[in-house]
Amino acid sequence: MKYRMYFFVPYNISDIQKGIQAGHAALEYVENYGNTSIYHSFITNDKTWIVLNGGTTRDFKDGIDGFGDMNAIRSQLSSNNITHASFREPDLNYALTAICFLADERVWDFENYPEWQTVPIMNSKTYEEWVESIGGEKNLFLRNFLADKRLA
Repeated sequence: MKYRMYFFVPYNISDIQKGIQAGHAALEYVENYGNTSIYHSFITNDKTWIVLNGGTTRDFKDGIDGFGDMNAIRSQLSSNNITHASFREPDLNYALTAICFLADERVWDFENYPEWQTVPIMNSKTYEEWVESIGGEKNLFLRNFLADKRLA
């Protein structure tokens, strides 16, 4: 199984800072999940990073409605039980500046794991069997979640 590490970073920091912040989140991931077989497979065989535009970053504060995009992304990952790590930059008033998670090839390899709508009619898989073939509900969430995301 191949893996990629996906990152979300704010849109309004410099390109070099996007890379640095992604690196901070990757180190947080290693600290928390570095002893897992998935991480070992990723770091031994793959090492591919995908850095995506995470939009704005803002915690809920009195008098301000709602979260920033980054905060909402982290909330969605948590709600869907996606193992992830994040980083808050002390030099930016502890703003959330990076989030990362690992995704296996069933999330992003549409050639070998096509979308349900493109599975040949002769294929006798039910929708539920297809969901299992792409890794279950978590991978289904990630496929849909990442569909409209863009590089940072």
